[in-house]
Amino acid sequence: MATPYFQLRRLEVPSTQDVARDNLRELPAVVIAASQTSGRGRQGTGWENADRSLAISVAFRASPSDIRPFSLMAGVAAVRSSVGATSLKWPNDVMDPTGLEKVGGILTERSDDVVTVGLGMNLFWPEAPEGAAALLDEDPGIELHRRLGGEWAAEMMRLVDASGWPVDEYRRMCSTMGRLITWEPDGFGEAVNVTDEGSLVVRQEGELFTITSGAVRHVRG
Repeated sequence: MATPYFQLRRLEVPSTQDVARDNLRELPAVVIAASQTSGRGRQGTGWENADRSLAISVAFRASPSDIRPFSLMAGVAAVRSSVGATSLKWPNDVMDPTGLEKVGGILTERSDDVVTVGLGMNLFWPEAPEGAAALLDEDPGIELHRRLGGEWAAEMMRLVDASGWPVDEYRRMCSTMGRLITWEPDGFGEAVNVTDEGSLVVRQEGELFTITSGAVRHVRG
């Protein structure tokens, strides 16, 4: 049986990451919101609300020895659930079917035995900024984020409760695989695999090596 969890639903919060962590007690805490006033992305980047958004975070306890790639697991949960995700860009982005436009992002924060994993999705955004997109072409209304968030949280907790993580499934979902990519500061090569630990294997000038973290970009064309 999956671990039960506390769920809090709000139209707006400062940050689902902070609220989830603050509500973590004996049970994991899930916070679902339609918008955030102080949301953040990886490396402290800001959060921009789409016209209709889903912002959700789950906070739970994990042993320091549990080093599974929770960000990648969150992506698997996004594709498995009815959130509408179809492909994933390693390590933290949820992409449209082309693998080129970002429709969502994942943020994992960890301190001692507390892990907080957040998912942000653009549900409807007719005037999205360059490089961003949304899942839907028509306004779904104010309530959709509640249902989608609840389904993602349930799937995410099933993955956390299970042993290991579905690396083969992630590989099939990952649109980074087989693409030419760039990465900071000046890397350029082909993504060829994801390791069992969640690192990205790239081929650069005939040599294979792994990237354990950081932003990568798909080369268009």
